[in-house]
Amino acid sequence: MNTENISLNVNIGGIQMRNPVMTASGTFGYGSEYADFVDLNSLGAVVVKGVTSVPWQGNPMNRIMETPSGMLNAIGLQNVGVDGFISEKLPYLNNFDVPVIVNVCGKTVEEYLLVVEKLSNVDGVAGVELNISCPNLDCGGMSFGVDPTLAHQLVSQVREKTDLPLLVKLSPNVTDITIIARAVEDAGADALSAINTLLGMAINAKTQKPEIANVTGGLSGPAIKPVALRLVWEVYKSVSLPIVGMGGIMNSTDAVEFFIAGASAVAVGTANFINPQASIEVAAGIGDYLKQMEITSIKELVGSLKVASK
Repeated sequence: MNTENISLNVNIGGIQMRNPVMTASGTFGYGSEYADFVDLNSLGAVVVKGVTSVPWQGNPMNRIMETPSGMLNAIGLQNVGVDGFISEKLPYLNNFDVPVIVNVCGKTVEEYLLVVEKLSNVDGVAGVELNISCPNLDCGGMSFGVDPTLAHQLVSQVREKTDLPLLVKLSPNVTDITIIARAVEDAGADALSAINTLLGMAINAKTQKPEIANVTGGLSGPAIKPVALRLVWEVYKSVSLPIVGMGGIMNSTDAVEFFIAGASAVAVGTANFINPQASIEVAAGIGDYLKQMEITSIKELVGSLKVASK
């Protein structure tokens, strides 16, 4: 087999990527933090940490801790705000030949709309990822992601304000994720990110106090991969939109499982904290897998799960 014919190119909601591996929002900063360790041009896309209408200080300490096979965090979306991102962070990213996707957060519809409008009027933004599923905010955020009516209304209004490719990040903290997925598809989303972190908590038995100042936080890492795979599979069967699969991807085998479940691209998150080069290693490993399996395009792998008929 001619290995030169292997294709890792994907198009996610109108964003053309040289390979299907991006960084998960909140785990890669604004890109510059990892530039000494990773060639950003080798990534499929850089998804920056959540951006809000004004700078947010985030939650009080402690707000991150290691858990068995995972990590619990309640950062609270600390960020420089959309104006700070555009003036201080985006110019650096524009030095690279890699799509930049901006994760957008807010506590109200108006805040989301303000951020998206500003991002739509600058060069260098390839798309936006609506974070309607953050589990560690006291208001807004997750409330949009668990109510299909609110999710539809938010995405519809954002759709009217921008022509940028629009990804929506889904929450796993729902009874039926497919209801939310179909609601945002109907509202005009171009792609889905699945999944955000699971809501969890940790307790110190000696002090009888929560380990995280926010009490609860988002659980990520290998512990959540089985849940993430199941939800990607359910969403894949329910909508026609491309899915960016995420949740516990530590290596290329993990990533391949997400493609088989129905993802068209993947995002590497918690693994970045352990190995800054995790994303590019995953991309290389996917290419090796395709060669071994004599598959010419990553697209052939999407949704290829073999399920016995009942």
